[in-house]
Amino acid sequence: MSGNKTAPSEKPASQFWHSAAQLRHVREVNVLVALIIVGALISLFTPYFLTTNNLMGVSRAFSLTAIMSIGMVMVIITGGIDLSVGSAMGLAGLVTALCFDAGFSSAISVSAGIGVGMVFGVTNGLLITAIGLPPFIATLGTLSIGRGLMYMITHGVPVTPDTPESFSVLGQGYLGPVPVPVVIMLVLMVVFALIMTRTRFGRHVYATGGNEHAARLSGVKTDRVKLAVYTLSSTIAALAGIIGFSRYLSAEPASGFGSELDVIAAAAIGGASLAGGVGSVTGAVVGAALVGVIANGIVLLNINTYAQQAITGGVILIAVSLDVIRNKLKGGSG
Repeated sequence: MSGNKTAPSEKPASQFWHSAAQLRHVREVNVLVALIIVGALISLFTPYFLTTNNLMGVSRAFSLTAIMSIGMVMVIITGGIDLSVGSAMGLAGLVTALCFDAGFSSAISVSAGIGVGMVFGVTNGLLITAIGLPPFIATLGTLSIGRGLMYMITHGVPVTPDTPESFSVLGQGYLGPVPVPVVIMLVLMVVFALIMTRTRFGRHVYATGGNEHAARLSGVKTDRVKLAVYTLSSTIAALAGIIGFSRYLSAEPASGFGSELDVIAAAAIGGASLAGGVGSVTGAVVGAALVGVIANGIVLLNINTYAQQAITGGVILIAVSLDVIRNKLKGGSG
C-alpha cells in the first residue's frame, strides 16, 4: 500500500529530471544558459550591466546583427554561406539615402533599399543554382562588387540627406522602453521561427541541408529552396541597413563592412551547423545576444576593446568545435 502511495509523487519528479536531461541536448537552451552565465558574471563586477538603460542599449546594439542572422541561419541550414550580407546592408542603406537626397518619399526610398537586397539575393541564388558556383565564391564576388559600388558612388564621402522625422523612428524610436529595432528583431524572430518549424518551406530548407540528393528524390525543389533563402538573407540584410541608416541618418561608405563575420558568428554560436541541416532562428538571435553582451561587458569592465574580436573568434572556435565533437559522438554511438 505504502509503495502505491509514493509512486505518484515519484513520477512527476522523474518526468521533471527526464525533461531537464532532454533540454540539455537542445542547442538553443545551451546557448541561452551561456548567455545567462556571462550576464551574471559581468553583473558581479559592475553594477551598471543590469540597469534598464544598459540592457536596452545592448539590445539595440546587437539587434541589427540578430536581424541579419535570421536570414543567414536559413542559408547555413541549406549547407551554404552568404558573405555578401554586409555589402547588401551597406548598399541598401546608401541607396535609401540617395533616394531621400533626390527628393523621393519614404515609401519609395525604403522600397529602393529593399530592392537592392532582393537583387543581391537573386544574383547569389542564380550564381549558385543555375551556374553552379560554390556559395563561398559566389557571395565573395557579390561582396566585393557591393563594396566597390559603394566607393564608386560616394567617392568615400558619407551621404547625409534630409529625411522626414517619421523615418527616423525606425532606427531611433521606442515602443515603451523598448527600442523599435529590438521590436522589429523580435517580430522577425517569431515569424521566421514559425516559418521554419511549422511550414512546408521550413521542412524543405532542413531537408535540403540534411541530404540534398535525398530531398531532391523525395520531390523537394532544392534549387528553388536555395534561391529563396539567399533572397531572404540579402533582403533581411537590406532591411537592417535601412534601420541602421535611420538610426544615424548618414550612409557611410564603409557601412556594413565586416558585419558578415559577426552574423556568421551569431548563427554558429547559436547552434547552426556549417555542414547544413541543423540550426534555428531562435538560436541565431540568442547567439547574436551573447556576442553583444560580451562586447558590452568588455566596455563596462574597461577591457581593451581590441580584445573583442579575439574573444568573439575564440567563442566561434569553441562553438564550432563542440558541434564537431557532438557529431562525432553521435556517429560513434550510432
